[in-house]
Amino acid sequence: MLRPHPAVLRHLVDEYEALSAAVAASEQADLSTRVHDLAYTLCVSTGTRDVERALEVAHQWLETVPPPARETTPLTVTERRMAAPEPA
Repeated sequence: MLRPHPAVLRHLVDEYEALSAAVAASEQADLSTRVHDLAYTLCVSTGTRDVERALEVAHQWLETVPPPARETTPLTVTERRMAAPEPA
């Protein structure tokens, strides 16, 4: 099975956990939709059908990955384009 990049998986887990706590505290519908989207993405990314199991698998996978030399986050398309050298 293919695994997501550790930085992407870490971002998904962190965002899901933060937003699900915020939704539980405030019950905001607009955040709830994003939490459901993140839960789905985590399940697909880990090959599971339940978000709790997806989080368990994600945490297990992330424990096996050595920490990066420096904290990195995936670049957006715009950031990649800005970082690319100009053609001559």
